[in-house]
Formats: sequence, C-alpha cells, structure tokens
Amino acid sequence: MNPLKISVVQFEHKSADKISNLQVIDQMSQRAAADGADVIAFHECCISGYTIARSLSKSELLELAEIIPGGPSTTTLTRLAKKHDIVLFAGLLEKDENDKIYNSYVCVDKNGLIACHRKLHPFISPHLSPGNRYTVFDLMGWKCGILICYDNNIIENVRATNLLGADIIFMPHVTMCTPSTRPGAGYIDPALWENRHEDPTSLRIEFDGLKGREWLMKWLPSRAYDHAMYVIFSNPIGMDHDQLKNGCSMIIDPFGDILAECRKLDNDMVTAVITASKLKDAGGYRYKKARRPELYEKIISQEHHSSQKVAWLDP
Repeated sequence: MNPLKISVVQFEHKSADKISNLQVIDQMSQRAAADGADVIAFHECCISGYTIARSLSKSELLELAEIIPGGPSTTTLTRLAKKHDIVLFAGLLEKDENDKIYNSYVCVDKNGLIACHRKLHPFISPHLSPGNRYTVFDLMGWKCGILICYDNNIIENVRATNLLGADIIFMPHVTMCTPSTRPGAGYIDPALWENRHEDPTSLRIEFDGLKGREWLMKWLPSRAYDHAMYVIFSNPIGMDHDQLKNGCSMIIDPFGDILAECRKLDNDMVTAVITASKLKDAGGYRYKKARRPELYEKIISQEHHSSQKVAWLDP
C-alpha cells in the first residue's frame, strides 16, 4: 500500500443550509488538494446539520433528507471531487424509497459514490432508522471502514469493522460538550464562543476539559491502538443548532499517537500522511494475532445484564 495523504476538517455548519455547508466543503477541498491531499474528511451530518433533527417532524426530516446516490448533495460532492481531484467523505440525512430516514456518511470520488454507511445507533430523533450492516471498502489500495459517532462507543462495532479488513476507520462525529452521567460533563455556554476573539482562554479551558477533549482522550486513541489501525476523527466546531461543539478533528495512528489535530477556535483543517508499515509494527497487530475466539464467541453474543453474575461457559 502506498502512503496516503489525508486531510481532516472541523467547521461550523449551518443547520439545514446545504448550500452554505457545501460551499465550505468546496473551499476546504480546494485547500486540501492544493496541499497534495488524496482524501478529505468532514463530520457527521455536515451537509444537513445534526442537532436540528431533534426538533423536526418526520415530514420535515424527509424534506431535508436525500436519496443516495443521485440526490443533489452527492451529485455536488462528485462534481467537487472531480473539480479538485480528491476523494471526499461527508455526512447527510438520507431517505429511501420507503421514506425511511438514515443518518448517513458517504465516500465519493470523481466517478461517483464509493461507499455509504448508515449509522447503526441513531438516537437524535425517533424518526431515524438504524443501519444494519458494516461498511468496508477499497480506497486507493487501502481497506477502509466507516462508523458514525455513537457507533464507535460500542467497541464490538470497531472490532468487527477492523476484522472485516479495515486498516483505516473514518469516524465522523458531532460530539462532546453535552450533559452525561460521567463526572465533568455538560454544555458549554455559547457566550464563550461569541467572545472567543476577546477571551480565547476561557473557551479553551472549557473545550479542553472534561466537557470536551479530556473526555475524548479517555477512549479515542485506544480505538486506534487496540486494533492497530488509523482513526480519522472529524467533529464540528461552533454552534450546532443550540449546542456548542469543540472540534478537535484529528488523525491517530496505530500506536494511538495523534499525527495531526485541529486546534484553532475556528474552521480548521490538518493533514497527515499515513503509511502501511505501522499497521504491523503496532502492538494491536500482535494482540489480534493472539486472540482465542473459542474462549468468548458464546459470551460476546449474550445480552448484557448489569446484575448478571459471572458465568463460565465452555468454548
């Protein structure tokens, strides 16, 4: 596998304003191509907006969603891929012929759609249907996968996608800065975003603390490390409807090390080169080779009960 140059973006999307969001995608793709990138990755629902789905009826969501492929956004992405000679990853709401709605993420090149992943665990709206398959595909000699946001918190999804061959997993998110049962979680005051030019320090403290990046660092690098794979994490910055998000889009290598990360309090893009040698040099490669599935194949399929006593099962 030849080295692959990947750019990852954070930007403040506008809810339900596809034209504006696609203009930003166009501009960022031009910048990435000028930097020699082969691939550029944007965040979950970057075209349609994400949190706004929480307040929309099914008919309103259907109006916002599109057929994939052949809808106007994937057609535009294909045109941009050809214009800039780059592969694009971007997220939007999808609808099918039966009016089912999905949170989807597409990979597009100059010839059209390469892959489309439907989020396996959508929760922002009861009108969204879950996807029912893993997504693994070839891209420029590399085997890639896609898991959207909460999909990545269920570690079986990551392991399964990796075992199906993915050496790179694109992980588009809209995450952090929301309430949770974990200590330190919560919203961040939008006024800090509005005042970021005068007082960047106060915003950075919030963005980098337990509400944001510090929580992300508890688990995201381990996804790359445990599976000896590259993680392409993308996340918006700024206001997503009524919630403030902190960006931190980054590229992580199979050692769990951050190769590049967006750190501006604004729209930003970073680029890194990934190489195949790390895939086998990293510890996760050895761990996968040492697995003994016969010990836990029956356990892993059991329904989880928090009060369940430990049971020893014969392989």
